[in-house]
Amino acid sequence: MKLDIAVLSGDGIGPEVTAQAIKALEAVAHNFDHSFIFKEGLVGAIAIDQTGNPLPDETLELCVNTDAVLFGAIGDPKYDNDPSAPVRPEQGLLRLRKELGLYANIRPVKAYPTLIDKSPLKREIIEGTDISIYRELTGGIYFGKKEISDDGNVASDLCEYSREEIERISHLAFKAAQKRRKKLTLVDKANVLESSRLWRKVVTEIATSYSDVTLDFLFVDNAAMQMILNPSQFDVILTENMFGDIISDEASVIGGSIGLLASASIGNTCCMFEPIHGSYPQATGKGIANPIAAILSAAMLLEHFNLIGEANAIRDAVEKALELNITTPDLNTNNPLSTEKVGDFIADYILNPEDSNLNFENIHVGQSTII
Repeated sequence: MKLDIAVLSGDGIGPEVTAQAIKALEAVAHNFDHSFIFKEGLVGAIAIDQTGNPLPDETLELCVNTDAVLFGAIGDPKYDNDPSAPVRPEQGLLRLRKELGLYANIRPVKAYPTLIDKSPLKREIIEGTDISIYRELTGGIYFGKKEISDDGNVASDLCEYSREEIERISHLAFKAAQKRRKKLTLVDKANVLESSRLWRKVVTEIATSYSDVTLDFLFVDNAAMQMILNPSQFDVILTENMFGDIISDEASVIGGSIGLLASASIGNTCCMFEPIHGSYPQATGKGIANPIAAILSAAMLLEHFNLIGEANAIRDAVEKALELNITTPDLNTNNPLSTEKVGDFIADYILNPEDSNLNFENIHVGQSTII
């Protein structure tokens, strides 16, 4: 298969971790006889610095005319610490999601057996956790009308959803549940919010078409508590934009590091894949950023195009890296490896899985046999 992939590395650690994802994809292309063409574009703070625009027209055009987008991270302290800045990196990401029609954000959350002791939660609580969070991505309060009074003392943000917006992501979530453990939990605030009551009404109607899936409901405050008390109870979580943003970041602590969580953003014609972590500017250029989330995002990209064996090759390599403790300082405080060396090992394992023990030794003495 030939795929044209737009690479939007962005800011901070984005370029470092994205480079490792590309490494893994190149290894897959070699082993499975595919052709992946990578085309780079500017986004975020680096795009503002160079063009004055967090999402230049050239970047948007690139994304529209490629098969998939591989995204890094955006953000820079000079904007993060200045809430009054009129042009901000996150505006580029929000516009990109809207322009590409990326209405469904999918975030897998898994407790890896080899990393359970790295989690701040107890083993007996998180063991067996395997969740897929479906977050609506282009509606709700983030995109609603925003107003501030003339004197600057009153502000409002409109949370608005249509039936169509709810229906399209709900069908995706129910279909995912059918392929998993056949349980879907809608997270809302229907006791207070009218928009949540519409969500509950529409999702309940759609559930009749998926009789093999059990539907239940949780208010978002209870869901946040249950995510800590008993995360393994969840299978597929469906929720609106802001609740999904909060719940999925909360879920990131289950695995022991936010550097493990990948995501896919899907629309009718476009798709984007990115780690959920931010740009982590304090780590930029230090080689300490965990690339696994970016690499697993590349696996989700492959899976989206039904390249299941190829996606599993990346996931197997990640599992082996975790098993051998070939990880960055967030997961390996005693003998950490650099961002690049973790990427080297994973690409190497994809190419030569039978030589994992040799590769392990080579990585530790700085003699990767492939890179």
